[in-house]
Amino acid sequence: MKKNSFTYDELISCGNGELFGPGNAKLPLPPMLMFDRITEINEDNGTFNKGSLKAELDIKEDLWFFDCHFKEDPVMPGCLGLDAMWQLVGFYLGWLGNPGKGRALGVSTVKFTGEVLQNVRNVRYEIDMKKVMAPGGTTVGLANGLVFADDKKIYSAENLKVGLFKQ
Repeated sequence: MKKNSFTYDELISCGNGELFGPGNAKLPLPPMLMFDRITEINEDNGTFNKGSLKAELDIKEDLWFFDCHFKEDPVMPGCLGLDAMWQLVGFYLGWLGNPGKGRALGVSTVKFTGEVLQNVRNVRYEIDMKKVMAPGGTTVGLANGLVFADDKKIYSAENLKVGLFKQ
């Protein structure tokens, strides 16, 4: 029986290569780890019945990117929210038991309709897996994702693509 949620310490364990084993999917370590916990991960639900994930990031005023993006106008870079969604797709592929090191491969459409400012308390990511393929031994995941700031949808991404590569 696979775990259906992961704590911050378990995510750090993944970043250190301890969760899925040597040479397999890892999350980045802080400060590039863009969520504090995975609250839900399932193999056969979601919009496409191919699996889904939900994760959260607690916003603190002293997060590293607020100091530099932008001076006296702090906002979380949109690319970090996009990276969080790629991180989650890669984590999902590793969680399924697929071997290899994860790499983002692309996204077809990204829309930003809001932003994460210092007054936001919680960012939630929702990923709906569309497809998992294994051409030639490389595992590729395709998913759609949403980002919410205090329950308001602020980003959407279609066809997030992540691969796990055996090296």
